[in-house]
Amino acid sequence: MSDILDELQWRGAVAQTTDETALREALAAGPITLYCGFDPTAPSLHFGNFVQLIALRRFQRAGHRVICLVGGSTGLIGDPKPTSERVLKTKDQTAANVARIKELVRPFLDFEGTDPDCAHPAILVDNLDWTAPMSALDFLRDVGKHFRVNQMVKKEAIAARLESQEGISYTEFSYQLLQALDFLELYRAHGCTMQLGGSDQWGNMTAGVDLIHRAEGGSGHVLTSPLLTDASGVKFGKSEGNAIWLSADMTSPYAFYQYFLNIEDASVVTLLKVFTDRSREEIAELERQVADEPFRRAAQKALAGDMVTLVHGPQAYAAVQAASEALFGKGDLRSLDAATLRDAVAELPSGVVAVGMPVTEALVAVGLVESRNAARRAISDGGASVNGVKVTDAEAVLLADDFLHGSIAVLRRGRKSMAAGLLAAEGS
Repeated sequence: MSDILDELQWRGAVAQTTDETALREALAAGPITLYCGFDPTAPSLHFGNFVQLIALRRFQRAGHRVICLVGGSTGLIGDPKPTSERVLKTKDQTAANVARIKELVRPFLDFEGTDPDCAHPAILVDNLDWTAPMSALDFLRDVGKHFRVNQMVKKEAIAARLESQEGISYTEFSYQLLQALDFLELYRAHGCTMQLGGSDQWGNMTAGVDLIHRAEGGSGHVLTSPLLTDASGVKFGKSEGNAIWLSADMTSPYAFYQYFLNIEDASVVTLLKVFTDRSREEIAELERQVADEPFRRAAQKALAGDMVTLVHGPQAYAAVQAASEALFGKGDLRSLDAATLRDAVAELPSGVVAVGMPVTEALVAVGLVESRNAARRAISDGGASVNGVKVTDAEAVLLADDFLHGSIAVLRRGRKSMAAGLLAAEGS
């Protein structure tokens, strides 16, 4: 069972541990019980959270007992940001997010004890269950008395806020105590002795170890993963401020697929190790192909396929492959279902067009050319198409049949420039 730590280290999923020697001894004598918490600050988990969810999955498959905690109480507060006070979610918003995230994590862990690869069923908990009944006086007496403010203010985010003009509220300052209480509660109720988290959570996580020691005389372990960044040091999972979400209604399977398909060469092997179940031999071969044949993008295709299959299922992977082939290869756009087509063209420039509109005007309307004369030249040069069918007549118009699923016509100029023609609503 201690092999799991070696596996995680090879995969680049270990940043820090409280005591590696003691942790190895505990894992070897295992199984141990460990947990990871996810705060419901949004209706979905995102790419960054997935690092921890995959780590929980690996520990469960290595024979250990895992607990997935959704923070119904900590989500009401929010971990302090280094720059500004969080906007608090309402209780109803938080409860709705908790419900969605509980359903989201279920496919990744075995909660029913039916997976032969898992020796122990996973446990799903909500920290609101033990925090809500606790009075403020009980919290201050039973938890707060074990903390020293001079140590709490050394946490990086808190120190940064104390130096700012805005300062920090007592609400956010107390977050560390709430997260530590989670570890103590799970230690008492389930014998949980380890917490997983991102490296930016180190201060909150070690506070839980300290609380277990002070309140119960026990010991615990912390294992953090590094924050994943690209070659320029920018966090993965962010695109113009928008997270890459795991929920299909927030990041479509097609957009999810394209994100990983376009990962830079310098980062793709790292992500293959962290997220996929591919063996060392398979990843070594993909690494070789990145070095020797980068134009084939074999590693990116493997990563994108594995991620979509894991998060959205094999049927979604087949659908996004078909969409990608239809848009960029020789596939048939008419074979795509309405949802997949809609997701695929959402990534393209678009414009409003109409039945009977000349193709030359449509090419201008969607932004593929600047003028009708330029559109005529594109057609005469053989470089314009509608839904993959070359347009040869400069006087051609869009027909009702050109609108796939009655709403979208995919226009192309040249080999790579595409846009979506969106059917104008009647009367507009």
